[in-house]
Amino acid sequence: MNLREWALSQGIHPQTAYRWYRAGTLPVPARKVGQLILVRDLESQLSVPKSAVIYARVSSTDQKPDLDRQVARVLTSATEHGYSIDCVVTEVGSAFGGHRRKFLSLLKDPKVSTILVEHRDRFCRFGVEYIEAALEAQSRKLVVVDPAEVDDDLVRDVTELLTSLCARLYGRRLAVNKAQRAIDAVCS
Repeated sequence: MNLREWALSQGIHPQTAYRWYRAGTLPVPARKVGQLILVRDLESQLSVPKSAVIYARVSSTDQKPDLDRQVARVLTSATEHGYSIDCVVTEVGSAFGGHRRKFLSLLKDPKVSTILVEHRDRFCRFGVEYIEAALEAQSRKLVVVDPAEVDDDLVRDVTELLTSLCARLYGRRLAVNKAQRAIDAVCS
């Protein structure tokens, strides 16, 4: 709803509401879109319960024991940062394919406000920025517990590209190892 409609529904003069918006003291979240100032009413936010979910993924069944370790690390970090976890979703599937049902159901569920993952590549290999932007547009977020896995963006992008190419050449299981060896050879 726009700022004027919200102000009139609350019995506040629209000029007063606009002054509050400019001063940053408006009691509800608002953002400017073009010429409009859109207000999200707190009652509408409370009508849909929000939840935080831990998502853990491994690529193959022989890595299945790592799922529990991933969940434990994310859960420890989540409790340290004050998140209330409603659900833990684990999945075995490749990050390259789009055939992960649990991953897609998390993205489709509007009740999930926060998705916690250990590393960015546990969520998906490519296009994480697009997924984060889409989630943010819905007032949801992706929280990466250990963002320091690869600090430099260029190094991360090259690693992802090499991993993808190695996956096509050598098969997906050996792709990460081959890509790491290639990077080590270049950096040496």
